[in-house]
Amino acid sequence: MRSIWKGAISFGLVTIPVKLYSATEQRDVTFHQVHREDAGRIRYRRVCTVDGEEIPYSDIAKGYELPTGEVVVLTDEDFADLPLTSSRRIDVLQFVPEDEVDPIYFNKSYYLEPEANGAKPYVLLRDALEGSGKVAIVKIALRQRESLATLRSREGVFVLETMLWPDEVRASEFAFLDEDVEVRPQELKMAASLIDSMTEPFDPSQYHDEYREALEKVIEAKVEGKELIAPETGIEEAGPAVDLMAALRASVDAAKKERATGGSEDGDGRRKAAPKKSESKSESKKDGAKRSAAKKSTAKKSETKKEPAKKRSA
Repeated sequence: MRSIWKGAISFGLVTIPVKLYSATEQRDVTFHQVHREDAGRIRYRRVCTVDGEEIPYSDIAKGYELPTGEVVVLTDEDFADLPLTSSRRIDVLQFVPEDEVDPIYFNKSYYLEPEANGAKPYVLLRDALEGSGKVAIVKIALRQRESLATLRSREGVFVLETMLWPDEVRASEFAFLDEDVEVRPQELKMAASLIDSMTEPFDPSQYHDEYREALEKVIEAKVEGKELIAPETGIEEAGPAVDLMAALRASVDAAKKERATGGSEDGDGRRKAAPKKSESKSESKKDGAKRSAAKKSTAKKSETKKEPAKKRSA
């Protein structure tokens, strides 16, 4: 990994020199816009709407449009004069319990690595933070924008997670919140039972991006000149449950059966219950009978197809 920022954690009178690295990456299939006929790349020109001339990058500035339609032009010099007190510092503002920070504020995650001369204070702050059960609220400037962030420890490394400002989080104003929706105690108890029956340790490795994998197979098939037949999904539109209690009870029974039999995942990434041994044996016998019958039927068909060919050759 290559560091994208260098600075220091400012913690009271302690300064910890660090390097910043992106902690995540988007594993997506990227495309170019091309001409359908000859696969030529589509290019865009930077053209001024006033004089119709193509403009070089050196002549491009940022413009802020006013409600009146007028535009205020800002140059690099205007941005250079803006006060960014944390331009090379990660300022620790306060410490708060980890569960007090709503995850909706989190934006992007970064790793922090200590410089050679900052390893000891780095480990000191890390161990103290781990023992406290708290996270640090910090302020940092990245790419000419100041952000609020949290600082926490993960697997022995500081993770800095930039946050949205409070006015960047939209209010959850929905009509149903003002409605008087009644939930019966039995329904609430059954829903809690369903949650309990589906609760298990989180293992992110069991989940994968099925859409991306399918898309990569399509591209691979195109390269090899093959044609792919899309499988039938069998997905129907979900409608409202006719009987909420019955649906909850059935869900609880299914979840308990799945856990008891050691479920596996189906093609949609959902877990499904493994068949019982007795059922597996009977089903395998039926499948074997079906396969043998199918083979006989196929053999008869192939014989009948071959007979006319013999007559023609005669």
